[in-house]
Amino acid sequence: MTAIAAEWKHEYIQTNRIRLHCVTQGEGDLVILLHGFPEFWYAWRFQIPTLARYFKVVVPDLRGYNDSDKPSSGYDLDTLSEDIRGLIDQLGYSRAHLVGHDWGGTIAWHLAQKFPQCLNRLALLNAAPLERFLGELIGNMDQLRRSWYVFAFQVPALPEWLIQQNLKQFVRNLLQEQAVRKGAFSKEDTEIYQAALAKPGVLPAILNYYRAIFSPWQWIKNWNHLHNPITTPTLVLWGEEDSFLSANLTKGLENWIKAPFKLKPIPHCGHWMPQEVPQTVNRELLAFLRDGLPVQ
Repeated sequence: MTAIAAEWKHEYIQTNRIRLHCVTQGEGDLVILLHGFPEFWYAWRFQIPTLARYFKVVVPDLRGYNDSDKPSSGYDLDTLSEDIRGLIDQLGYSRAHLVGHDWGGTIAWHLAQKFPQCLNRLALLNAAPLERFLGELIGNMDQLRRSWYVFAFQVPALPEWLIQQNLKQFVRNLLQEQAVRKGAFSKEDTEIYQAALAKPGVLPAILNYYRAIFSPWQWIKNWNHLHNPITTPTLVLWGEEDSFLSANLTKGLENWIKAPFKLKPIPHCGHWMPQEVPQTVNRELLAFLRDGLPVQ
């Protein structure tokens, strides 16, 4: 990994009035990889070198994470999507392939709804549109049990203080213990994640993602885009043993996507798919992004 990492370029890119720290490698059509909670660009370490053989790969730390700017506001989906649309522009491209996991996938979905002209292809890994997730959260006791933390994070200040006091255990519980493939996270990996979360301002910023989803103003602002069908060819990969997101979230997605669409469940895999089954993810992404998507 050290030799591969030497080929990665770290840079800061101005977009939507903030700076995003990005890791880049390769040349060609643009592929942007968006991480989830509570990760950062490092979550895609196994995908970057493989995809960079064929594409220009850009992996930002999302707003608030790791080395990107941490403003006090802007954690709604409209603003987060504008961050990525601006990133595409700043990189000198008009369109990109967009791949998102967890929160990164939710942002990618919203961007595809709002700015379809910016995307070539869309790939989602254990991620669902926000309105689909909230529907399950409200109407499905199983999803409510899995996502109790969403409500706990609504309390001001206290959750980030508690996480900070127990950061090592928080990372271990969330990553190592929830992974189905237990070898996915080494001790060094968890220490790297812990260091990223310990940086000043990170915890309040990333919890604001969850606080923004219940803002009535944001729902009013997003209403015109919430039910827009996806017109971008789409691949959904889903770890079948995800402990956070119910597989019910994948049901009926074909009704939301008016383009070639493929759903592929991945057995014996949990939520952290890019790190639990990196070779499978690499193979599926390359087939989708390079060779096209067969219609089911």
